[in-house]
Amino acid sequence: MDQVLAVTQEHLAPLVHWREPTLWYVVASIVFNPTFWNIAARQEYHRKVFTRLAGGNSRYGCYILAATIFSLGILRDHLYNVALEHQPKVDMLAYGEVKLLALVLGVFGSTLVVTSMYQLGIVGTYLGDYFGILMDQRVTAFPFNVSNNPMYHGSTLSFLAVALWNESAAGLFLSAVVFVMYCIALRFEEPFTGMIYAKRDAAKKTE
Repeated sequence: MDQVLAVTQEHLAPLVHWREPTLWYVVASIVFNPTFWNIAARQEYHRKVFTRLAGGNSRYGCYILAATIFSLGILRDHLYNVALEHQPKVDMLAYGEVKLLALVLGVFGSTLVVTSMYQLGIVGTYLGDYFGILMDQRVTAFPFNVSNNPMYHGSTLSFLAVALWNESAAGLFLSAVVFVMYCIALRFEEPFTGMIYAKRDAAKKTE
């Protein structure tokens, strides 16, 4: 009887420990990061906040923002890993096929992120457009020929890969939060970036 009760309790155990504080720490970080860099970039565009911090040098100002965003990303990833350590594993994800899928997604996601940064450089990756450092033309080489936003898509896939590898339903939930936040960020970023380049092109026509 005790064995039956133990098995029943195991199967009825929640897939996600919703009251675990570390889960909500990483949710807060996931929400904060794109919110921060969108607000910070617009403050730079309108008020030159980071350029002034860098003594009037816009490129150095962009480096300051890049270092800040990168550091926040490292913190978010750390919180994500800590949160998964405090969450239960899901038996239905404990299969070799799932591990293989996690590896494939992880490699592909990392490739999208790394090659995106290679194509854009630090300034292009970290919102250099808002600093007035504009690219001459749109990048169409890989990975931009397979994704309009390879940095965001690659990052989402990397989160998903870690969730699957760790057999974590909480990780799947957090990956979904990452995806939603990136979608929201793009709804603000893409029109604003388009406006910046439209103004540049209009100015060229009047020259």
